[in-house]
Amino acid sequence: MPRWVPPGVEVARHYRRDWLVPDLRAGIVVTALLIPAGMGYARVAGLPPETGLYATIVPLLAYAVFGPSRILVLGPDSALAPIIAAAILPLAVGDDERAVALAGLLAIMVGVILLVGGLLRLGFVTDLLSKPIRVGYLNAIALLVLISQVPPLLGFSVDEDSPVAEVGAIWSALVGGEADPLAVAFGLGSLVVIVGLTLLRSPVPGVLVAVVAATLLTWILGLGERLPVVGALPSGLPAPALGGLEWADVAGLALPAAGIALVAFTDTAVFSRSLAARRGETVSGSGEMAAIGSANVAAGLLGGFPISASSSRTPVAEQAGSKSQLTGVVGAVLLVLFILLAPGVTEFLPSAALAAVVVTAAARLIDVRGFARLVRMDKVDAALSAAAFVGVFVFGVIEGIAVTIGLSLLAFVYHSWRPYRAELGRVTGLRGYHDLSRNPEGERIPGVVIVRFDAPLFFANGGLFDDFVRARVEAAGPDVRTVILAAEPITDIDTTAVDEFVELDDWLASRGIRLVIAEMKDPVVDVLRRYGLADRFTPDRFAPTVGAAVDEITGTLRGDLEGTKWDDDEPERPDAPDQPAR
Repeated sequence: MPRWVPPGVEVARHYRRDWLVPDLRAGIVVTALLIPAGMGYARVAGLPPETGLYATIVPLLAYAVFGPSRILVLGPDSALAPIIAAAILPLAVGDDERAVALAGLLAIMVGVILLVGGLLRLGFVTDLLSKPIRVGYLNAIALLVLISQVPPLLGFSVDEDSPVAEVGAIWSALVGGEADPLAVAFGLGSLVVIVGLTLLRSPVPGVLVAVVAATLLTWILGLGERLPVVGALPSGLPAPALGGLEWADVAGLALPAAGIALVAFTDTAVFSRSLAARRGETVSGSGEMAAIGSANVAAGLLGGFPISASSSRTPVAEQAGSKSQLTGVVGAVLLVLFILLAPGVTEFLPSAALAAVVVTAAARLIDVRGFARLVRMDKVDAALSAAAFVGVFVFGVIEGIAVTIGLSLLAFVYHSWRPYRAELGRVTGLRGYHDLSRNPEGERIPGVVIVRFDAPLFFANGGLFDDFVRARVEAAGPDVRTVILAAEPITDIDTTAVDEFVELDDWLASRGIRLVIAEMKDPVVDVLRRYGLADRFTPDRFAPTVGAAVDEITGTLRGDLEGTKWDDDEPERPDAPDQPAR
């Protein structure tokens, strides 16, 4: 397919007739979830409910053209809504029209960042949010959403800036008897219906049943005056709503836009790749980034707010038999018809029922098992996950994003700072040279110390590398004449670490010890030459393998391998040379 042809256009050119009915069916089914989810997440973001529908219609149409995934459903997301609220509400100062304009600007900025990232092929930035960090981040986001929905679920309101203060205010309201029994009945009843039908694997979505039932009961029993309701939607189509913005708003939204772009693409990319793998398809990460960017720009221009892929609505589309992007187009068209023909239906939709929809969606983000698994597997990763949780929950969503990215970089530095280090030796009858700490029967080569350092050398670990080699030389005694560095794991050396490397070489030379570098990759050798060290580290100081270096130093070939069993981890031909050290 030519690069300039949008994926959706290519699918349309090769559309199969037998896809039509499944796509229409899936579009109808998904629409039943798009309406309550869109309005609910708009409320969480501090915006009028109709903006949630605009932020669904426009992205679905844009992604149908530019999106590489055939069945991904885009729209408002529970992980993004709190970030949007934290970004725009302080700048909106209670003005709904300004909040909508700021949300549109934020979506455009997010879209531009993703579009540029897609063009520059920057999909690797998703690695800034490692799995432990994402687990902690999403758990905190889920808890924030759940706390924010308790008041409307129980029929009262609180006005606090921090989640801790909000929890205190909710407790005080409950103790003071402020909960509305009627709202409690609708809210908890909707939760029971949604969760119950989900557990029973009902073919009819529990969200649809709960919302329709709550709306009908409110209308039939005439409870609209006694119960907080969503209210009728404006009967207009998505339109530009960017009035009153200033350049200062761009500066104020720059950090949130970058954070939302990172979170939106990370979640979308992981989800898109998983779906594609399951369906035997491939998805371009850069193409996905550009498509999400296009959808966000379109949403921002026409009254919406930042969006990403939906992890709740996409599986519904897949289960309903979706075959192509036409499912999203059908959903968008049906939403337009709903806004034009039946905007008054939401006049009888209880806010408590809508809160129940958001609560159940947010609950899916909570991953207690994932955190417990981290605790069992790696205490450092578990600590990072907990720190990300605390950062988002205590300091705020925007600040928490910066904390999570910082923690991800810290985790990288930590793992690279203290990598695995080993002294290697000969194990009789076993090819190669192996870690003496794991092979106590192994032995050093007389007069030789073989060391391995399993990480690139950079400013944070250069000193550690130097100290490790010196310690092994001191431990080996005064007879050491050669140090062999098994350098295959060293994929780079920065300018700080190379100074440590040179100092180590000088220290060894002062003791009459020669440093030999084995198995170093050619690009790393090129780095040493670029640093002007070609005269110091001449070709005779490099060896293709540890075995070759040992053979040259000892002047003999190993004689303990004839007729021995091959190491299962190192299959090779009987006439092959010694394998690189492990």
